Amino acid sequence: MLFNTLKVIHIFSIIAWMAGLLYLPRIFVNHANPQINKETSETFKLMEGKLYKIIMFPAFVVTWISGLSMTHYVGIDTWLLLKMFFVILLTGYHFFCFKCLNDFKNDKNKFSTKFFRITNEVPAIILIFIIILVVFQPF
Repeated sequence: MLFNTLKVIHIFSIIAWMAGLLYLPRIFVNHANPQINKETSETFKLMEGKLYKIIMFPAFVVTWISGLSMTHYVGIDTWLLLKMFFVILLTGYHFFCFKCLNDFKNDKNKFSTKFFRITNEVPAIILIFIIILVVFQPF
């Protein structure tokens, strides 16, 4: 019963975290447009900050806690270690987004809209590998 509860919490938190990881860079695409005015920039800053603080960071923490808690029940296999590697990559991307958020907050963004369009695909690609590992558990 506890394992299934952890699994439900884990899946929900992953969905929330991934929603943020996919949406925040899309906001960055628009925010990085050099033609936006100050008022629009301030609106983007508010949106970015709330998305990160209210959704992404709590979901990130719950994802890690629930995921690590489940290893007590399932043990650690090779597929799970590889999955954890990809989750660590997502974590790095998460904190990269936080750095970008702070750069925008301080009006010091260094990246173009094209950069954010390209890097926005990173979490989706990593998620595909994670799902394959979880479903097929190949190792």
